[in-house]
Formats: sequence, structure tokens, C-alpha cells
Amino acid sequence: MSRPPTFVPPRGARAYRLSTARGEFAVVDAPAAPGARARGTALLLPGFTGSKEDFNPLHEPLAARGYRTVAVDGRGQFESDGPEHDESAYAQEELARDVLAQAEALGTPLHLLGHSLGGQIARAAVLLDHSPFVSLTLMASGPAQISVSQQQRVKLLREALGVMSMAQVWDAMQAMDAPEETDTGAELDPGLDDRDDLRRRWLGNKPAQLLATGRQLCTEPDRVAELAALPLPFHVLSGALDDTWPVSLLDGMAERLGAHRTIVQGAEHSPNCDQPLATADALAAFWDTVPEQTCE
Repeated sequence: MSRPPTFVPPRGARAYRLSTARGEFAVVDAPAAPGARARGTALLLPGFTGSKEDFNPLHEPLAARGYRTVAVDGRGQFESDGPEHDESAYAQEELARDVLAQAEALGTPLHLLGHSLGGQIARAAVLLDHSPFVSLTLMASGPAQISVSQQQRVKLLREALGVMSMAQVWDAMQAMDAPEETDTGAELDPGLDDRDDLRRRWLGNKPAQLLATGRQLCTEPDRVAELAALPLPFHVLSGALDDTWPVSLLDGMAERLGAHRTIVQGAEHSPNCDQPLATADALAAFWDTVPEQTCE
């Protein structure tokens, strides 16, 4: 489970519900900083068991570089509603179409960024329709299914959700001796940190969403060749260590995509939380290479 330093929106940002043709989604929307030349807008998708707050550390440094950033809770994530038990509502194509609806509601060409699971949903969205987007960044998000060891951990979580309530699963995770992070950026044990905001986020997730997306992470096919055929600039960004998808695998994916590649030193699976300033600098430097007239 990624751990943002705060659940409070950063200075200048606004939390609200974005109305779309596919329902409302909770977002944190941070405009470009006053006095900064507006350079574009980015839509940010969080990972498995994560939320829009995972991007809180990035908003201010990106605003200073002239970028508006909109971080979103996906369907059934934290503060965005969704069915409690209908897993079909969380099929990958459904989640991808939600992203396209969010892009339409924002009404401007967008840089799209997805972290971990969010990267695979972002990929599915641009494969359906790349026209709303001017670039795609895959952050700590690999070409296919997560590693075998992490599949085993997600399987344990899915089994627990089949017989326990969300509150019971939380309590069981808290009782474990040491945190273990999955390849998705989701710890099956968030450790002994029982902050109310982390518990509230966990309880806000819909069980069907976790079950469906957990299965997706364990079975995702390699779609890099399809993605490489699109006329978009790509960016593959990761920490220097990542056992969800090994860094060497992310290197290979970047090569296949002809993508810009960034490795953030001192970061692991959540560079947005581990090294936010270096991550923001790398994102802005990449986005700056996109012709401005396409993202005004």
C-alpha cells in the first residue's frame, strides 16, 4: 500500500467530484502555479489499493513547472463510488472507458500517467482511443502480469476478501508482524501504522474492485507491440528497485516502445512518494518535449 505523506490536498489544489458521462469520480485538481506559464494538463491514475492522494507530493513541483495535474480515484477506489459485489463493473475495458470519460470531461488534450495497475488501465484506454492524449507515462508499471511471488501475495488477499469483511482484512493485516509489499505497490500488511486516513482509504475500496483488478494484475497479457504502434510519445519511469516488475523488464519495455526512460535513484515501487521532487522533475522534463500547441 503506497503511503502518501498526507491526505490533505496541497496548497492551491481542489478536491471535488468530476462529473462525466460515466458517473462522478473523486479528484484532486491542482492548477499551474500563479506566474508560471501554463504548459499542459496531466491526468494521474493510481495503483492497486492506492488513491489520488498518492500523487499529493507531485502537485506543487509540477505546478511550479506550469502543469495542471488532476489525480483521480478510479471506479470503486477510495472516494469514487462503484458496485460492492459486481466484479464485471471493474473489467479492464470498463475502467479504460472511465478514463476516456474523465478525459472528455476535462476537455483538453492530456498527458496521461498511470502508476502500477493504473499504468495498465492507462494503456488499455489509449489502445481504445489515443486521441485525447498527447503522451503516456507508465510509472512502475510493466508489460504484462506481475511477478510470480507477487501473484501469490495478491492471491492471498483475494482469498481473504472472499471470506472476510474489509474491516476484518484490515485488522488481520495490522496484526501481521512485518509489512510485505506486493508487486502492485499494495502491501498485504500496511504494517503497524494504523493512521485513520489509511484505514479510511482501505475501507473505501469496493471488494469487487480489488478482486477484479487483482485478477487482472495476475493475468495481464503483453500488449507492448500494440502500444508501440500508436503515434504517442512514451515515458517509462521507475525506481531503482522494483520487485513488482523487475527494473530490467521495464528497461526492455522502454526499448520496445522507443520510450524515454527514467530511473529515479533512491526510489522503489512508488517513486511519486519515495522521491517526489526527482520524479516531478523527470515528468516535467519529458512533458516539456511535447509540442506545446498540442497540449494547450
